[in-house]
Formats: sequence, C-alpha cells, structure tokens
Amino acid sequence: MARRAEREAGPTTIDAALDAMGADELRALVRDFLSSLHGQVHARLLDEIMDRASRGVSRWAPDTPARKKVTAAVSFAEAARRVGCANPADVDDHLLEGVSAFLARDYGGALAIFRALLVPIGEGEIDLGQDEMVEEVLGTDVEACAARFVVATYMTAAPGDRARAMRAAIDEVCGVGRFWEPLREMERVAVEPLPGIEEFLPRWRALLEANATAARRSDRESHEDRWLREVVQRMDGAQGLGRLARSTRRASDLRAWCEALVEAGHWEAALAAYEEAAEIVTDRPLCRGEFLDGAALAAQELGREDLPARLERAWCEAPTMLRLRRWLGTAGDGSVLRQWAARALEACPDGAHCQRAFLYSVLGEHETAARLLAAAPGLGWSGSEHPGHLVFPLLAELLGAAPEPPPPRLLGLDPDDLACPEPDDRPRLATPEVAEILRVAGNQGITDAGVRKAVLGAMRKAAEKRLAGVTESKRRRHYGHAAHLVAVCQAIDPDPAWVAALRFQYRRFPALQREFARHLGLP
Repeated sequence: MARRAEREAGPTTIDAALDAMGADELRALVRDFLSSLHGQVHARLLDEIMDRASRGVSRWAPDTPARKKVTAAVSFAEAARRVGCANPADVDDHLLEGVSAFLARDYGGALAIFRALLVPIGEGEIDLGQDEMVEEVLGTDVEACAARFVVATYMTAAPGDRARAMRAAIDEVCGVGRFWEPLREMERVAVEPLPGIEEFLPRWRALLEANATAARRSDRESHEDRWLREVVQRMDGAQGLGRLARSTRRASDLRAWCEALVEAGHWEAALAAYEEAAEIVTDRPLCRGEFLDGAALAAQELGREDLPARLERAWCEAPTMLRLRRWLGTAGDGSVLRQWAARALEACPDGAHCQRAFLYSVLGEHETAARLLAAAPGLGWSGSEHPGHLVFPLLAELLGAAPEPPPPRLLGLDPDDLACPEPDDRPRLATPEVAEILRVAGNQGITDAGVRKAVLGAMRKAAEKRLAGVTESKRRRHYGHAAHLVAVCQAIDPDPAWVAALRFQYRRFPALQREFARHLGLP
C-alpha cells in the first residue's frame, strides 16, 4: 500500500506567497523551474501543464506534431522492441508527442504513437528498468495515455464500429491502463465531447451483454461485468441496476444498486433494496451482514424506531466488534444495555474471544474477561478476535492506570489499514467508543480487592505470554509492545521482583533489554 502523509488543508506561507504573485510572475517561475528539471519530474510537469491548459477557459491546443515526429516515435518503438529495452527519458519524450497530438485533435497521430509504445511496454516487450510498475521510471501519466488511446480509437472508428473497436483498444493497452469504468475514464481525458455517444451506448451495452458467460452467475466478476454496470446505470439509472442485480444475484451488482440509491438520497428505496439484497444472499453471511448494515443505515437516516433491532440482526448474521458496538450503543440506559449484552453473550460465537471479553466487561464480569485475556496466545495480537488489543488496555483503565495505547506498529498493525476513511458528507452508522458503552453500563472501575488481584494476575500472564511469543519467533519489531505491557502492569502495582525476573529470563535478548529500559525508565 502506498503511504501518504495526511495533512490538514489550510492557508500556509506558500499559499500566501503564491496569492501575492501576478500571472506573469507565476509564468516566469514555472519556466525557470522547468529549465532546472530533468527526467520524471520534468515529464510529469509538462504533461500536467499541457493537460490543464487544454481544459482551461482559453481551450488552448498545441500545434499538431509534424508527421516526421510521429514516424520517429514509431521507429523508436520498433527499435526498442527489437532490443527489448529503452531509456525511460526517451519514452517520456515520445509519449509527450503523443499527448500533444491528442490535445491538438490529431487522433490518428496520437493513435500511432500510443499504440507503438504502450502495447509493447504493457506486454513486457520493452524493459524500462522498472522493478514492478512503469510509473516508477516514467514521468508521463501512462494510465491517462492509455485512456487517450481508447478515446483516439473511438474518434477514428466508424460510428457503427466504435463499440467493437473500443473493446479491442482496451485489450491492447490493458497492461498499462486500469479501466475500472471506461466511459468515465474516457470522458476524464477527452478534450471535446465524445460524438455520437447516445448511439454508442446501446451498442456498447449489447456487446457486453453478448459476452455473458456461465461464470457470470458466480460472485467472481470480470471486467465486463463492471463495465456493464456502468453503462446500465448511465442509460437506466438505479432501476436498471436493480433489474441487473436481480438477474445475476451477484453481491457486487446488488451492492452497486443499493449504493446508487444511497448516493441519490432515496432512503426509502435504499432500505427496500438492502433488505431485498440481504434476502438474495442468504447463503453468504458476510455479504448478508453488509446489506443488513445498509438497511440499518437507511433506517437511521429515516429516523425509524426499529434501528436497534436492525443493528442486532446485522450483528447476529455476521458478528464483529464494530457491529456489536453499533447495536449496544443504541441502548438508552444501563439496564437495557446489560440485558442486550447478556443476550448477545448467548449468541456470540465461541471463537469471538474479543467480543466475548468485551461483553463480560459490560456485564461487570471482569475476572471472566481477564481469564480470556490470560488464555489468549502470545502471538496474533493484531487479529480482530484476539482479546489482547482491546481487553488489556480496558482492564488497565478499570484498574486506574489509563495507559496510552501503544503505536499500531508495536501491535504489528499497518497504520494505513487502521486509518479512518477521509471525512466526507456521506452518512454513516453511529458507532460509539468502548469507553462510552462501559460508562452507560456503569462500569467505571474495579474496586474489589480480590477482583483487582485476579485481573492484574491475568494481565501479567498475558504480558509474559507476549514476551515468550515474540522472543521465540524472533519478532523483534514487537519487542517494544511486549515491554509496553510489562510497563503497564508495573504502573498498576509495581513489583520489582517480577520485572527483575523477566529481565533475567530474557537477558540474552539485548534488543528486548533496550525496550525494557525505554518503557520502564530503567538504565
């Protein structure tokens, strides 16, 4: 997964400096900057400048490249194909000639250049020195070039042959282009409206429907299945998606139908669609739970009183911690919450140790929750149903320690996977935090001396098992987490002898000793 630095948008010193500059000053800046750039960055900036200028108010278009430039690009590609490699900078130069031809509406020239370069690059016949993706070495946006190639094919084909020609063009450049929604991607790069689109859509739809196979009856969908949904939605809207979903009974088609209604804000229709989808996928619990979540969201947006029952139904169908929190979070008071928790405990799967431990905590049975923690393995803390990542800090807080949670990397979790989706205006199901649910349940601390002793003993046992697990498997990246658990136990009730015994036991692990020193504040 590509890692991106998430930063709050807002006015900065650079914004203010740019706002203070006039148009001529900005043009001079860009020209000076371009003269100092080379390679990927230079090609990427040139591509972006030309593309934006062609879409600006002036509708600028470059001069049509001379025929000899098109011929030179094709000859270069043929030579590179023969030797099996090419200089990425030279490829960028020729691709930019193709971009210029496309922006100048010379679709024939653009088609020749893009076909000569993109097809052999996508098929691996021209090595550019990349490790995996050509984006590593090329500055020109090859995905945009692939979409431009398809647009150029559309523009140069006879109206009655455009559907077949477009399908063949996508096959030619699928090695460098990701055509998730071809129509949208074509319109994104096109510099003028696609002519004859109304006549093209029925032909495109008929071509995709004609390629239907027996495999389409399964949940494994092809590219054409997604493309068919796109054109059906374009032509018939959500109603067309509904007819398609009922005919295929595929979860992805059902999902697209429901999401189209949600995006349109038709909550009554979305509620009915989600309920129908859940009935269609009765043999697939995970999909059924997803559609029941959608029905609950629609009920929430409609202000229906049966929301708690719908959330409970979704959790019963596909029990997860997230669904459990949503359901229990709708309890109005502590007595109702405890009744629901007791009911959930009876239905909770045996292997859902994290959920079971949480339910025991809601019911105030902290010793039972602690026993689940102590019985859990030392490895696997990043698993969704390992009780450690939830129950250990929860019990520590109930004992009065209130430790800071360890960074995700200490648990072996990917911070990108844990990151919340970027905020938007789409409604979401309310999901209260664990601490809020425990507050409603009236569980704010453990005061009984015997229970405190048993819980702390279980926490120490969990810390010892974590130490044993990460050291036996040489999981050095997780030594810090194991030391963090020991430090939390020490913060609750210091026991120098216990820590000394652990340090002596693992004396042959210098990296772990450094983590002990860091987390426990030892020399």
